[in-house]
Amino acid sequence: MEESINLYEKILREFKIKKQDISTYSPLTLAYIGDGIYEIVIRSLVVGHGNGQVNKLHKKSSSLVKAETQSKIIKLLMDELTEEEVHIFKRGRNAHSFTSAKNASSADYHMATGFEAVMGYLYMEGRMQRIFELVERGLEKIEVVW
Repeated sequence: MEESINLYEKILREFKIKKQDISTYSPLTLAYIGDGIYEIVIRSLVVGHGNGQVNKLHKKSSSLVKAETQSKIIKLLMDELTEEEVHIFKRGRNAHSFTSAKNASSADYHMATGFEAVMGYLYMEGRMQRIFELVERGLEKIEVVW
């Protein structure tokens, strides 16, 4: 069986930072870290499917991390989320951000923020396997071709 690594806790330990109560974090903070985690998972998948020109790798990754794609994924995954994940998603989706979508509709931007909040929450809870499951199911549902 594969060893489970809680990357977040390992980072905190390495840099001698005390772990905070996750319930005190705003949904936008969860979305902030979730954006980064989702992107590193996607980039890892893209690179894992083969070496290539960096601009092509970037184009593929960008198409999968943009708000429109995240919005599609979360809509298709809603029935598979736990009650807790739905709660986190709604908090993220409904959060009032000081930034606006650059290349996405407002609706897609809010849905994507909810998705990222779920990713961030799961990461900070040390539940990388659940992140992998949701990403895999989401990519299957939107029929990603590598």
